Amino acid sequence: MIIRIATEIDIPLISELAEKTWWPSYSSIISDEQISFMLEDMYSPGSLQKQMNSGIDFLIAERENIGIGFAAYSLIDAENQVFKLHKLYILPSEQGLGTGKKLIEHVADSAKLKGGKTLELNVNRGNPAQHFYKKTGFEIYQTLDINYHHFVLNDYVMRKEL
Repeated sequence: MIIRIATEIDIPLISELAEKTWWPSYSSIISDEQISFMLEDMYSPGSLQKQMNSGIDFLIAERENIGIGFAAYSLIDAENQVFKLHKLYILPSEQGLGTGKKLIEHVADSAKLKGGKTLELNVNRGNPAQHFYKKTGFEIYQTLDINYHHFVLNDYVMRKEL
């Protein structure tokens, strides 16, 4: 498996991976309406382009030249050197094989090289992925209910010191 920096050419791949990962990840947690809305809002080509242009770095995990997952991160608090892991999604068939852990390690190492002191993420409070994040060193920092268009995101903010 390799991890590489994503470019604009990878936008269709990221959209495809999001579609293939979101439905199995969230169908038991949030409504189909919310999944469809958020996929369009965050993973349409135009939205992904805006995110890349705004300074969010995307990574692609590949096995035998086939995309199996992705991550995205950026600096969110320059004064305190806090980076945010905005996205981490692995194909269901690849989960449990170390891909997510390697992507987190890659993001953490990159953030440290840029002076990062803390890595933060949001995870839905009903998402079993929170247990994975705990195993990789994250701890619950905050509990939030975030208004997102006409939905409410029930999240934990989790942090890991770098």
